Amino acid sequence: MKILDRYIITKFLSTFLFALGLIIVIAIVFDISEKVDDFIEKKAPFEAIVFDYYLNFIPYFVNLFSPLFVFIAVIFFTSKMAGQTEIVAILASGVSFRRFIAPYIVVAAIIASASFYLNGWVIPHSNKTRLEFENTYIKNPYVFKSKNIHRQVIPGEFIYFESYNNIDNIGYRFTYEKFDGGEMRYKMHAERLKWNVDSEHWTAENYSVRTVDGLKEHLFHGQILDTTFNFTPDEFNQRENNIVTLDMEELEEHIKAKRIRGAEGIQFDLVEKYKRSAFPFATFILTMIGVSLSSRKVRGGIGLQIGIGLLLSFSYIMFMQITTTFATNGNMPAIIAVWIPNLIYAGVAVYLLRNAPK
Repeated sequence: MKILDRYIITKFLSTFLFALGLIIVIAIVFDISEKVDDFIEKKAPFEAIVFDYYLNFIPYFVNLFSPLFVFIAVIFFTSKMAGQTEIVAILASGVSFRRFIAPYIVVAAIIASASFYLNGWVIPHSNKTRLEFENTYIKNPYVFKSKNIHRQVIPGEFIYFESYNNIDNIGYRFTYEKFDGGEMRYKMHAERLKWNVDSEHWTAENYSVRTVDGLKEHLFHGQILDTTFNFTPDEFNQRENNIVTLDMEELEEHIKAKRIRGAEGIQFDLVEKYKRSAFPFATFILTMIGVSLSSRKVRGGIGLQIGIGLLLSFSYIMFMQITTTFATNGNMPAIIAVWIPNLIYAGVAVYLLRNAPK
């Protein structure tokens, strides 16, 4: 590693860590001012606030905005180098522009790899503790609001609820159907289906059961029936953001199980899956854009370059939000919605690199 590489890598990492540390402090101060009333009202223990919430809030926040702060760091210290004519001296000494950006790529690779690993396996587990704290001391109890719930619990077995009360774990107008070879073999209908916490089974009230065996059919009626099914109340007690508590393997299994059940909201899960690889890749793109924009010395200092850089970075984030909204609320495939901003801004990066000072 040459002196130039060490110089750029040190500048890059120190500026990135400083900017990140500064914004973390600001974010925590604003977050505390916003939530202090909830902490006091719900008597959140000080140890839980520090170790369960903020200790897990920091890595989540850092990973979420790391591409943006990589970009800001690159713009800031590279513009400063250009303003002090350091880049002109480097290129005039015979170093090619491609060789000049090599240490930038190295640092971007390190940050992107760390972000991918943290996003896929470390942060999901820390999110469990953070969300448990939020659900206990900040947010109101979750209320399941969907109506006419129809899903497959395992292949060949289907359930239907007209409505479900997740606070009391009671479903209304319940129907269970079991098929074999495309033919219905068993059907149960109950006015209410209630979960018993102690015995961990369901109780059907005012039920009827129909069984089919070839040409023979049997029909039973009753008031109370204790039974079990291949689903539990946990499926109706989870907020959508609970997928951020699943690591990559757990997320894959969750998506697979949801496809089998035909459950709603699978697009949210797919968006989360693809964002975990798309966001780290954005580190490379924003690094290249930042180097290209800030490596030219301009009149008036670095203010204009930082302004253009911030405009591009925030437009990237806004574009990502728009496309993911199309994926979750429309028919756009999740992988396309998540990766379109990267592909477009990768084209911007290539154009800017070609026109950067050589």
